[in-house]
Amino acid sequence: MSLLLNRIRNWSIATKLFLMMFVVTLSIVMFLAVTNYQQTAKLFKEQIINDAQALMNRTNQFLDSYLDNGQNILLLLSTRTDFLQSAEEKEISDFLRSVAETNSTILKTLYIVRNDGKVFSSSQVFYEVLGNPTLPDIYEQARLSYTAMVSEPYWSPQSGRTVAIARPMVDDSNERIGVAIVELDLEKLRRRMVDISSANQTFALISGQNEIVLYDASNELLPMVRTVYPAALPDSFPKEIAGLPHGSGEYMGAEGNLVTLKSGQNRLGWTLVLFIKESFLYQSLRGLYDSFMTAGIIMLAMLLVLAYTMSRFFTRPIRLLALRMDRVHDIAVIPNVETRRKDEIGRLARSFHEMMDRIQGLLRETKEMEQRKKELELKVLQSQIAPHFLYNTLACIGSLARQQRSQEVTATIRALVGVLKFTFDRTSEYVSLGEEIEGLHQYIQIQRARYGDKIEFQCGISEEALSMTILKLTLQPIVENCIFHGILPKGSAGGRVAIRGEIRRGKLRLVIRDNGIGMEKEQYKELFSKVQRPLSKERFTGIGMSNVYERIRLYYGPSYGLRVRSIPQQGTIIVITLPAQQSIRKEELRFGGGTH
Repeated sequence: MSLLLNRIRNWSIATKLFLMMFVVTLSIVMFLAVTNYQQTAKLFKEQIINDAQALMNRTNQFLDSYLDNGQNILLLLSTRTDFLQSAEEKEISDFLRSVAETNSTILKTLYIVRNDGKVFSSSQVFYEVLGNPTLPDIYEQARLSYTAMVSEPYWSPQSGRTVAIARPMVDDSNERIGVAIVELDLEKLRRRMVDISSANQTFALISGQNEIVLYDASNELLPMVRTVYPAALPDSFPKEIAGLPHGSGEYMGAEGNLVTLKSGQNRLGWTLVLFIKESFLYQSLRGLYDSFMTAGIIMLAMLLVLAYTMSRFFTRPIRLLALRMDRVHDIAVIPNVETRRKDEIGRLARSFHEMMDRIQGLLRETKEMEQRKKELELKVLQSQIAPHFLYNTLACIGSLARQQRSQEVTATIRALVGVLKFTFDRTSEYVSLGEEIEGLHQYIQIQRARYGDKIEFQCGISEEALSMTILKLTLQPIVENCIFHGILPKGSAGGRVAIRGEIRRGKLRLVIRDNGIGMEKEQYKELFSKVQRPLSKERFTGIGMSNVYERIRLYYGPSYGLRVRSIPQQGTIIVITLPAQQSIRKEELRFGGGTH
C-alpha cells in the first residue's frame, strides 16, 4: 500500500488532474445511470404488478360470480320444497337433471338429500351404482348452517375432483326438510382460468383449510412432482403458499425466483395466488440496459478525451515552469523563466526570480555569519581557561618550590607557558598532529606534577601521520575526559592513557584508550548529545566531547567524527576519524612518538 502511495505522489500534476477529473465525472455519470436504471426497473416492475393485481381482482370477481350462480341454483331448489314432498322420485331426478343441463357451464352434479337420508341426483343411475361417500358429511355441515356453505375440495365419483356448495331446504313452516347440494365443474373452471397462465405467469387457488383447489398442471413454473402420474404439486406447497404475505412476495419456483401476488379470501373462502417469473419483469429492460451501455461507452470515451485535453491545457504552463526550475542545480546560476503571462503562472514565475535573488543574498549572508561564528566560538572556547586549573597548577608549583624541587618547578612552569601559548595562538584554527601531540605532552606533564604515578601517557603515532593537519584542541579535551572521568575516579595508581595514530585508506585514524572505570552503554551514547553533564572544575578549557564531535562534523562533514566503546571497570576506547590532509606548516617537526 505504501509503495502504491509513493508512486501516486510521484505522478505529475497533469496525470493527477486527469485522473481526478475522469474519476469524479465518471462517478457522477455512473451514479446517475445506475439510479435511473434502477428507478426505471422499479417503475416497470410496479406497473406489471399493478396489471397483475387488476387481473387478480377480475379473477376473484369471476369466482364470486360462480358462487352467486351456485347460490341462485340452490335458492331455486329451496323454493320447490312442495315438489320435493309430493313428486315421485323419477320426477325429482328429471327436474335435477334439467337444472344441471341448463347450468352445465358451472356445475357438474346436483343433489337433494332429504332428512330421511334419501338422495336424489341429476345422475341418479350413476349415483345408485357409484354412490358418493362425501355426501353425508356435506349434508351434516349444511343442515346446521343457515346460508350456503362451501366444502373443501374432494373426489366425487360423478364429478371427479370438485367442490360442493350446499344449502338447507326449508318448507313453509320453516322446517328443514333436506339439503340441496351443487358439485362445481372444476375442470371447466380450470379451463376458464388457464387464460391467466402463460410461459411467464401461472396461478394457484387455495381453500380456507390450505387445500389446493385449482392450478395449471401444464405450466412448468411451479415445482411439480414428476414421479407420480399425473404430475402434482408437492405436499408442502399449500403450507408454503399459506406462509406468503398478502400482496407481493417471492417464491422459489422450478425455473428460478418467482414474484407472487396473494389476494385475501374471496366469497368462496379461497385465496388466489399469482406467480410471475421474476426475469420476465426485467425482460423488457434489456433494450434499455443495452442503450445505457452504448451511451455509457460513448460518454466514457468522451470523458477520457475531455479530461485529457483539459488537464494538458491547464497544466502545460506549470509543466514548462517546472522544467525550467529543474535546471536550478547551482544556486549561483538562475535559469531564465521569464513569461509574459498575466495570470497566476506569470506571477509565480516572477516570484520565483525574486525568491532566487533573495536566497542568493541570504546564502551569502549566512555563509559569512557561519564563518564568523565558527571563529568566534573557537576564540571563546580557547579563552575559557578554567580558573581552577590555573589555581591548582600554580598551587602545585608553589608546593614544589617549598620542597626546593627547582628542576620540577622549572619544567612545570615551562609546560604551563607552552600550554597557554599553544592555546592562545590565533594564527590558524588548524595545526599539525605533531604540534597537537606536543601541546598534549605539556598538558600531561602538568597533570603528572599534580597526580604523580596515577597517570601514565603512551603515544605511538607514525611519522607520516604526524605531518597531517587537524583542528586545534582535538585531542586535549578527549585525554582530559579520560583522566578526570576514567582514571582519577578509579582511585588507584597505574592509570594509563594511550594514543595511536596512522593513515588508513586516505583517512587519519587516531585511537585513544584508557584503563579507567569505563561507562555503561547508555552513558557513552549520551556523550555527543546536546544535553551534557556539568564539566569538571578541573578542566583546562570549556571544550567537551560533544564540542569536538560537532566541530569535526562541521569542518569535515558527516562521514568523519568520533566513535566510543566502553566496558565498565575495564576502560574506554575513542576512535577519531579525520581526512588525511598534509600540514601547511613548513618548519621541521622534531617531535617523535614514545612513552612518557
